[in-house]
Amino acid sequence: MPNFILFEDNSRISLRPLTFFRPVSAIRIGILTIAEKWEKRLQHPVSFLTEIYLQEKFTLKVGTNNYLLNGSILPNQELIPEILSLEPDSSLMHNDTVIAMHLTAESLKHFNSINAPELRAKESKVPFIKIDNTWDIFINNKQAIYDDFMLITRGRSSAKLSATSKVIGNNLFIEEGASIECSSINTVNGPVYIGKGAEVMQGCHIEGPAAVCEHSVLKMGALIYKGTTIGPWCKAGGEISNSILFGYSSKAHDGFLGDSVIAEWCNLGAGTITSNLKNNYKPVKQWSYSLGKFVDTGLQFCGLVMGDHCKTGIHTMFNSGTTIGVCSNIFGANYQRNFIPSFSWGGTSGFKKHILTEAIYTAKAVYARRELPFSPADENIFNEIFELTNENRQ
Repeated sequence: MPNFILFEDNSRISLRPLTFFRPVSAIRIGILTIAEKWEKRLQHPVSFLTEIYLQEKFTLKVGTNNYLLNGSILPNQELIPEILSLEPDSSLMHNDTVIAMHLTAESLKHFNSINAPELRAKESKVPFIKIDNTWDIFINNKQAIYDDFMLITRGRSSAKLSATSKVIGNNLFIEEGASIECSSINTVNGPVYIGKGAEVMQGCHIEGPAAVCEHSVLKMGALIYKGTTIGPWCKAGGEISNSILFGYSSKAHDGFLGDSVIAEWCNLGAGTITSNLKNNYKPVKQWSYSLGKFVDTGLQFCGLVMGDHCKTGIHTMFNSGTTIGVCSNIFGANYQRNFIPSFSWGGTSGFKKHILTEAIYTAKAVYARRELPFSPADENIFNEIFELTNENRQ
């Protein structure tokens, strides 16, 4: 019986702050997380080989017949037979990228992402998407929405759209229990997916490709442009373009969010605005956790990357290419700094350290609002990340 494990390469560091609270494969891009994509393609559950401090929550299962899959690669159906055809103690490569490995239990004991065992290599010619930097997520989100839409909806029938709403094109899929009233949905240039129990309130306009995942709410008058994913249990309002909210986050009020990635348990206060374009139209620079400095993304459009458990005050403004670590509370007039370390409290008038116990208290409160347990494993993760991010705060 095959056993599938999602492992991580060096992209884990370059994808911070989005990977402090999760494995790379738990990143949402398109409609699903990368792990969910693999499970659907393989029709088999997966487990995780990740940082030790995350391993209690994202568990690892070892079997006799282990297929290790690169968690930063978005799977497609052409890759699956190549992976399953691997002989024991062999790997599937594309140039210098390890796509997958077939390892015995003994070989797995000696594996880590830096020093993999010597394996017979097979070269793949199948094209695929790999995310190595935070901006790769919104760059590839349109294609990922389309691919997930085809995967999720194939052979299924959509629920009916209310007569109060208008659809342009024929590429809309609505899950049972979703509600859409007095809104317009344009699917001419890409599909639109509305998840189970989601609510699209009056006066919303959605342009595909776009996804509103299960139990999320689009507030009245929301403008959702192509390339946008509203993850599960989110609230979204105002103007959002080519951006991803992983889940359990809120941007419920007016304000623009463009070419951005917002992790879980974030709240953007009313009137929070991001810039995604420099006035001189030059490429945008973004903070690199792997290099410890700002790097040129080569992108003209690049907005905000925000780690988990962050909050902003009303009318907070972020320049293009801003990165915010986890568990930060940001407020104040004028533009904020382009890099704000984790566990920061303050804004344009200065920062102080966000006390760990206070950050945990807030996390427990927001979990309770969703009737979710905050486990000892969750608290241990907070403690580990606080120590792990201390260097950035110095």
